[in-house]
Amino acid sequence: MAMTKDQISAARVLVVGDVMLDRYWYGAVDRISPEAPVPVVRVTREEERCGGAANVAFNAATLGAQASLLTVVGDDEASHKLEALVATTGIRTHFGRDSDLKTTVKLRVIGRQQQLIRLDFENTPNHEILSGQTAVFESLLPAHDAILFSDYGKGGLAHVGDMIARARAAGKPVLIDPKGSDYSRYSGATVITPNRAELQQAVGGWRDEEELRTKVQNLRTQLQLDAVLLTRSEEGMTLFDAAGQLHVSAQAREVFDVTGAGDTVIATMATLVGAGLSLRDAVPLANRAGGLVVGKFGTATVSYEELFA
Repeated sequence: MAMTKDQISAARVLVVGDVMLDRYWYGAVDRISPEAPVPVVRVTREEERCGGAANVAFNAATLGAQASLLTVVGDDEASHKLEALVATTGIRTHFGRDSDLKTTVKLRVIGRQQQLIRLDFENTPNHEILSGQTAVFESLLPAHDAILFSDYGKGGLAHVGDMIARARAAGKPVLIDPKGSDYSRYSGATVITPNRAELQQAVGGWRDEEELRTKVQNLRTQLQLDAVLLTRSEEGMTLFDAAGQLHVSAQAREVFDVTGAGDTVIATMATLVGAGLSLRDAVPLANRAGGLVVGKFGTATVSYEELFA
């Protein structure tokens, strides 16, 4: 089901969650270090990209939606770099700053076309960092068509339950990319989009499709969710809802890099639902977007033209 560019550009998506700065250092590997059996990387190029919830918002913006981003970051070099990066994409930023917080940075060192190491800089907040954002969240709610919570388990969404309740009370669809083993905090959401590993953490393993279906439908009714969208890499994705299930197969193409594919899927879902599509109509398009993005390197995005080509 095609959507016009105007329908997409009218969709207003609010992304709330944990942001991070993705740094890439590219270099030449010519020798092994004399100090230890590790490669010496002579860094020749640096690149910075929006990560985490910022990448989700960037995906919605690239598709053509009006994206807003609500988050809390540190008051450090990385946070200012990230805000500047996000601002160039046309995303409306609502950055809360907390000097006790260290903005999450993931530094990947790439040599010979492969990732040699990833260094993570982060700290877990010892207090609720988004509590001060509830008022901002409430003020942003009426001006948006879909609310997307991007949970990376960094502590920014400790009070997500309260925000879900407010969004649903305002009649807004709520989409969540979940983390951790306890999904009860996502109660009342419209749809959650776990991948296989994430779902296993929450409901345990399954022997076959039948057991999977039973476990997911139990989870769905227990948490009063409209649907669960399970993303399954090479097996495509399955939407479980009150009517049963809808499965779409993966679009077979060369998989170059799966980084951020989940971000693209949920951003596409939120944009389409915000534009008025039903979950069932949105799934095949979100699946197509995920298929396109794994053919690109690093955290990447999909444009309106690519999706509806």
